[in-house]
Amino acid sequence: MSGIDEILNMISAQQQETEEGIIKAAKSKAAQIIKEGEAKAQTAYDEYMKKARQRSERDYENKCNAADAEMKRKILACKVELIDEAIEKTVAKLKDLPDKEYFELLARLAGKHLRSGEGIISLSEKDMKRVPADFIAKLSEHAAEINGTIKLSKDAADIEDGFILSYGLISENCSFRAVIEAETEEVRDIAARELFGQVKA
Repeated sequence: MSGIDEILNMISAQQQETEEGIIKAAKSKAAQIIKEGEAKAQTAYDEYMKKARQRSERDYENKCNAADAEMKRKILACKVELIDEAIEKTVAKLKDLPDKEYFELLARLAGKHLRSGEGIISLSEKDMKRVPADFIAKLSEHAAEINGTIKLSKDAADIEDGFILSYGLISENCSFRAVIEAETEEVRDIAARELFGQVKA
């Protein structure tokens, strides 16, 4: 073999070795890129799944809280409705008391509102027709204890039950509904305790 052939063979062998080195390095680099890409993809997937689980848990918790709040609102609305119904039934029951018990109730209620001075008590048209003869006498005894007087108005008051108590220009509506409305919270609390064994929510 001539010298030129040997040189050409050496060059060819060196070129082949260089090509193999380049290919090997390229394959190694490609494997590294693939490995890094897979690691990044796995990290991104894990992060996405983590956020997705957290978002799902938050959504579930929010929906549970919303459902719980709605249930509590409905229970409260139901309780309020039952309390109002109980109050209405109580007012109706008070209106339908026998005359004796009814006017005894009015006398007790009036006794809490009497004061010194000249008072006038006005009854509904219905009650004017059935007021007991000793009703004013009993109230007068209570009024006298606090240096006051009380007399029955000749004119009927525009109320369904109870009475209106007047001292000069000051009048107090003591119809059953007015008394309840004036003490709404206390009445509701009492009704709640009776119905549910606790103060209303």
